[in-house]
Amino acid sequence: MTLGEPPAPPAAFRRALETLRPAEVRPEIELEDIPAPQRLAPYSGAVGASVYREDDELAVGRLIMLFDPDGQRGWEGPFRLVAYVRADMEPEITSDPLLGPVAWSWLTEALDSHGANYAAAGGTVTRAVSEGFGNKSEDPVTTELELRASWSPLDEDLSAHVAAWCDLMCLAAGIPPLPPDVAALHPRPARRDDPKVP
Repeated sequence: MTLGEPPAPPAAFRRALETLRPAEVRPEIELEDIPAPQRLAPYSGAVGASVYREDDELAVGRLIMLFDPDGQRGWEGPFRLVAYVRADMEPEITSDPLLGPVAWSWLTEALDSHGANYAAAGGTVTRAVSEGFGNKSEDPVTTELELRASWSPLDEDLSAHVAAWCDLMCLAAGIPPLPPDVAALHPRPARRDDPKVP
């Protein structure tokens, strides 16, 4: 290490960071690396995602991994995951008083179904209605669900947590999760010699 060069991140953080970006996700999901917040913990990493059906973006989200070797109050360990999901929803769904508990159960059930060990989970579910006025008065009224959550993973391997977050995004977008014994089929890239479909 040369003078002025920052120290290498701890090995536990590097191992966890490698599992934050899975090798395979459902074909409806597009993942990308995004900048992580720098002030919440000494080390952090983040991925963003969008859920598509054909060309329509149905949900967006981000998953942030925070690592502090000394831990922080309320974390119950050195790691903390912070998740955000936003999805458009029909007005009759967002007006349902049970939407909050149901949306929260999407997260906890997804974590449980993937065997993701965690502690100290907390979060909020928000319903937002956007209505245009003035020169925006012709815009349609839109209703959205926002879920913000954080929890402490109890293992360095975060792949089960990422899979649960992807399931949460699909559920918010109205796409049911795959059964545990079913793999997602990824479409084969088209080749030049494939016949054209009219």
